[in-house]
Amino acid sequence: MSALDIFIQQLLNGLVLGSMYALIALGYTMVYGILGIINFAHGDVLMIGALTALTAIKLLTNLHLPEVVTLILAAVIAMSVCALTSYSIERVAYRPLRKKNSHSLAPLITAIAMSLFLQTLGMIIWGRSPVQFPQLLPTTPMNFLGTNATITGKEIYLIIISLAVMIGLILLVNKTKLGRAMRATAENPKVAGLMGVNPNFVISITFMIGGALAALAGVMMATNYGNAHFYMGFIPGLKAFTAAVLGGIGNLAGAMVGGVLLGVIEALGAGYIGDFTNGVFGSNYQDVFAFIVLIIVLVFRPSGIMGERVADRA
Repeated sequence: MSALDIFIQQLLNGLVLGSMYALIALGYTMVYGILGIINFAHGDVLMIGALTALTAIKLLTNLHLPEVVTLILAAVIAMSVCALTSYSIERVAYRPLRKKNSHSLAPLITAIAMSLFLQTLGMIIWGRSPVQFPQLLPTTPMNFLGTNATITGKEIYLIIISLAVMIGLILLVNKTKLGRAMRATAENPKVAGLMGVNPNFVISITFMIGGALAALAGVMMATNYGNAHFYMGFIPGLKAFTAAVLGGIGNLAGAMVGGVLLGVIEALGAGYIGDFTNGVFGSNYQDVFAFIVLIIVLVFRPSGIMGERVADRA
């Protein structure tokens, strides 16, 4: 492959990876935009979604449906389960803290505790060992626009689905009554309540949407890599948080841009720097590049590329 082909290949790999990061980052940024907290259990909701989809696929196989239909139904089931999981997390773990005006560290500690709880629950239900995720989408490589770079039908599906969901979420927030209620609650929950908005309902719905997005990202990730396990959500969750910070946490468009950009940076770093160092800092250490980006952004531009659209609360 020529240098151009390699560059295009790494861009395609980064775009696929970044689309998944963007979906997870949207959940982080939605919750932060309304509550001002980081839900570090979000990545483990992704894990619950992937493993739930795997169980659903095994059950749906007996119906002998087309493979794509089986995957879609499994994803819908996983998204429903994760929406309820996120709703339960908000009601049990976060709402009592909001009512008591707890110390600012309390939500962070609670989020870490919920993350460990979900990981343990996943390990108990699905076991410690990684399990194979069935390949239900086309995996045959195709040349991209006449170059020697390749992309599979599976990867094309993942990119298109991610883009459609992200555009749909932007329209939901900016063009619907629920979206206006979300924006009002993000600005000032007390004033929003006086204007007829139920902040508790809006916050619960926000958590549920974020959970559904995490489940979809989990299914996409398991489909892309071909396996799932109880610890699979931790590192992607941290990377998605990095993407949200990179784009400007609290900003939906920023989360999308940050996710895609982080995926591209990680792919290019693992590809080029890995080759330059004979693999020492290649794919085996690709996580390093994401966290280097996080450090650089926090030092030089804490508000992220697109700034932060979160008003100060009274």
